[in-house]
Amino acid sequence: MARIVIALGGNALGNTPAEQQQRIEEAMPSLIGLINQGHEIIISHGNGPQVGMINLAFDTSSAQNEKIAQMPLQECTAMSQGYIGYHLQKGIYRELRIRNMPWQVATLITQVLVDRNDPAFENPKKPIGAFYDEETARDMMRSDPTLWMQEDSGRGWRRVVASPRPIDIIEKKSILNLLDNEYIVIAGGGGGIPVVMDDDGFLHGVSAVIDKDFASAKLAEVVGADYLFILTAVDHVFVNYGRADQRALTEMSSGEAEKYLQEGQFGEGSMKPKVEAAIGFVRSGWGKRAVIGSLEKAPQAMRNESGTLITL
Repeated sequence: MARIVIALGGNALGNTPAEQQQRIEEAMPSLIGLINQGHEIIISHGNGPQVGMINLAFDTSSAQNEKIAQMPLQECTAMSQGYIGYHLQKGIYRELRIRNMPWQVATLITQVLVDRNDPAFENPKKPIGAFYDEETARDMMRSDPTLWMQEDSGRGWRRVVASPRPIDIIEKKSILNLLDNEYIVIAGGGGGIPVVMDDDGFLHGVSAVIDKDFASAKLAEVVGADYLFILTAVDHVFVNYGRADQRALTEMSSGEAEKYLQEGQFGEGSMKPKVEAAIGFVRSGWGKRAVIGSLEKAPQAMRNESGTLITL
């Protein structure tokens, strides 16, 4: 039996609650298939589109109605953890009952510790929310000087916010306790709620979004996971992606992965953080393995029949 942390991309979950629920229900047989193989699973997920839409909705509403308060980004992340977790719980519970499996499922609102002096706070780079054309994005920035937007991997312009690196998972003992009692745990959603610790040891939320892949790698490290699965829309990591000579990678060492990163093989807002997170996890302990692949083929990836395996 292996302990597996599975990171689901926020974009892969759809753009509306209805679309998200449908995609989750379609994906559940693959995830529950891992439990059928005898493994423990912890599910984390992105929230880039969702947290941006929640934040925008409050900003727009508060500008039009003084009774509606603006909502800090960390609270928006907590909201996204709740509603995405709710959809995941429903989908997982349904699949468990169909298969007559005794497991339970719970979503844990998760705080992630970051360094209050992380340089990311001075250099926002993490894209969140909806895509806009360049003209609209520049108009938005002129209207709100605090808003930072930039082009995202050829897909359009998006808001960017600070993205500090995760240091620790505050609720790690609760996650382990749930695992010990046959729960499928949904934790670290949206990269977790970023918090800093003051000189007295108290936690305070900060306006930022932690990259889901780095948070999932840290989560996998602190709970002693054997595998980190980063599931996206493609079956493999590719080199020379989009070119006539593109090549799917079925396996690479952390050293080979680092070489590809230095060559600029992976997109800044797409595959690069996934590969960096995978490298960090496999180097966190002997025998750790990471897999980057598609959600639909997660059970096959566990049997080395799909995905890209990253080893030490």
